[in-house]
Amino acid sequence: MRTFTQISALRTYLRGLRLEGKEIGFVPTMGALHEGHLSLVQRAARDCDLVVLSIYVNPRQFGPNEDFEAYPRDLQRDLQMASSAGVDAVLIPTNEEMYPNGYQTVVQLPELGSLLDGTHRPGHFDGVATVVCKLLNIVQPDRAFFGQKDYQQLRVIEQMVLDLNLPCKIVMAPTVRAEDGLALSSRNSYLNDKERLAATVIHRSLCAVVELTVRGEKRPKVLEECMREILETEPLLKLQYATIATPETLQPAPEEGLERMVALVAAHVGRTRLIDNEVLVAETRFKDLS
Repeated sequence: MRTFTQISALRTYLRGLRLEGKEIGFVPTMGALHEGHLSLVQRAARDCDLVVLSIYVNPRQFGPNEDFEAYPRDLQRDLQMASSAGVDAVLIPTNEEMYPNGYQTVVQLPELGSLLDGTHRPGHFDGVATVVCKLLNIVQPDRAFFGQKDYQQLRVIEQMVLDLNLPCKIVMAPTVRAEDGLALSSRNSYLNDKERLAATVIHRSLCAVVELTVRGEKRPKVLEECMREILETEPLLKLQYATIATPETLQPAPEEGLERMVALVAAHVGRTRLIDNEVLVAETRFKDLS
């Protein structure tokens, strides 16, 4: 596995491989790697000839009172995990490389970026879209891999790639969960034992609406009420939103519902902000026995 801190050196390395006809897969991360990241690496390795992973804690996607300084960092552990997982090249750029003196450009998606997390974290998706656009331009991968857990981020990136005609396929991989259902996240390390147990209520609420949808329920108000009733049973949880949305636009689903929707939750458990989601597909697997 090769490591690069300079963009120009990585580009030179990849240029030669691209001329050989190699297909490049890319997994952008902020480090603090876990099994969710490794599942993306495995998917990239399966679908592509070589895998590039980036490790960069992007300051521009953190708000002034957020956890940029506290965000978990362990570069040596990350590199060991990446090497063991079969990553071919790792980009570890400095802030000076990513945002040189005089940097001015920002990528904004005023509709997708202002909803849900965009409401609670103003400017967050400007930072996400900007850094991902830069990374895609640097690596120029054939495919880039993202987890479903960050569903709104995924939609922002998909829309940006479409709007800017970037020659890269965005691949969504399933959320990886712990045995108790909690979606894996680098921020889970902030949770103490009581908070860790409390956080599992998020997945339970999503499982409940999946079950309702499978039974044919499509009305967003009913599904949202179900989620909130379950979430409100946990006193350590402070809910920001629990909503049923249209998967493409993330606008509220219409009153009568859709055949395909997405349930999204964001909440604080202690000082830790957690997000999760499930895609809902209305169907009836259970026959009416009456």
